[in-house]
Amino acid sequence: MAVLPEVKKHYGKLKLFIDGEWVDSKSSVWHETTNPATEEVIAEFPQATEAEARSAVEAATRGFKALGSIALRERAKMLFEMRQKFEENFEEMCRVLTQDHGRTIGESRGSVRRVIENIESACSAAYGMASRNEHLDELANGIDMWMTWEPVGPCLIVTPSNIPMHAWSSFVPYALAAGCSVVVSPSRQDPIAAEWICRVANMVGWPKGAINMIHGGREINRFIIKQPEIQALGFIGSTTAGWDLFRQCADAGINSSINGNGKNTVLIMPDADIETCSVYLRQGCFGMTGQRCLGSDNVVVIGDNKRYAEVKERLVAQARGMKLGYGLDESTGMGPYTTSGGRQKVSKWIEQALSEGASMVYDGRLSVPGKGYFLGPTILENVHPDMNVAKEEAFGAVAGLIRAESLEQVIEWINTKTDLGHSACIMTSSGKLARKFTREANVGNVGVNVGVPQPFAFFPLGSKRKSFLGGAKSRMASMRLFLDEKTVTARWI
Repeated sequence: MAVLPEVKKHYGKLKLFIDGEWVDSKSSVWHETTNPATEEVIAEFPQATEAEARSAVEAATRGFKALGSIALRERAKMLFEMRQKFEENFEEMCRVLTQDHGRTIGESRGSVRRVIENIESACSAAYGMASRNEHLDELANGIDMWMTWEPVGPCLIVTPSNIPMHAWSSFVPYALAAGCSVVVSPSRQDPIAAEWICRVANMVGWPKGAINMIHGGREINRFIIKQPEIQALGFIGSTTAGWDLFRQCADAGINSSINGNGKNTVLIMPDADIETCSVYLRQGCFGMTGQRCLGSDNVVVIGDNKRYAEVKERLVAQARGMKLGYGLDESTGMGPYTTSGGRQKVSKWIEQALSEGASMVYDGRLSVPGKGYFLGPTILENVHPDMNVAKEEAFGAVAGLIRAESLEQVIEWINTKTDLGHSACIMTSSGKLARKFTREANVGNVGVNVGVPQPFAFFPLGSKRKSFLGGAKSRMASMRLFLDEKTVTARWI
């Protein structure tokens, strides 16, 4: 297949989006961003100043007031129109995401489709606000009482490098549906994707200041959280960064939705079809180069030596069949890591696993093209649940094979060997075993005969334990982040 054309070879000096305008930053600090597949510089972007961040907060404050004057039906209509703009710009956005992030074009198409699903879900959430209200007449003699939901105000949304568009859509459309304005602070690792989604979202004429976007990183985020106008934070990223933001939100007295790392397990039961499982494992362990919180790197097998060998053989065949390359080549099965640092971190994780006693089955470090942040799929065995690498997220295309004796043993491992609780999957043909697993595994997202338990947009991303902090989950559940209750007690007689 031919390589799809890039939207642009170079995107120039990126701007900030404040109060409905693209503005040049006055910052003296600029960074380069590269195409992960070629290592070529494709844009420069600023580290926003505090004055520019303050300007974005002030714009969001004005935008919040402007949104308040727009009828609910009109906000819902604009969300529907925004959905249409994303459909019209679908393929272009997918190519930008691949060029800036590194994932394959197929993975980008899946990600942008999730963005559109979140906008659709936000449309539903807007109309669903009416069902949240309650009214009681004559609660007492001559007294009526009712409850309404009101938008909280301007909010900060911090998006990660691994899902820059999907994470944006997990919060921003819902904030707009609720009537909240936003300041978006994207990861510095793929700023072009952040700019592109902001451009498409603003094609429908949101009030000035409803959506703002600045580049800056942790110090600017810290500054924005301290601004008294900011009322909530939505974040998807690492648990370490999440804990830091959670403490800042506590000091500022604002609500938050903080989604962090996962350490996810795929369990293969003796009655599961191995060939089908290997296809699920390819996506769960190696899809998106393993750079996603719902990806898995613990592969647990219950069964005799022959069955274990069959699972390993099929998984190696899947890994060997994945073509590494530029994601705009539609024949590519796996793209590069988003950054050189990300690739290096996974390499160190592999070395740590080997030093702890794991054995190499298939070494992805040996199948690397000349340029780009590539590292092929890697398979390890002799991994034990007490090893650090069995408890900590690889965040890379690594599968660690673990042997177990029973379903009960694996559930105990999932619940006690790590403090993370993002997801877990079981491969089985038994409804009884699947039911036990779904009820007893202490994680927020359970998969049965799927490699990636990705909830649809109208369900929350249900992480647990240290994989989540805050008062509201993301996606549809983020309406609880952006709305607050008000009760009214009235007497007229």
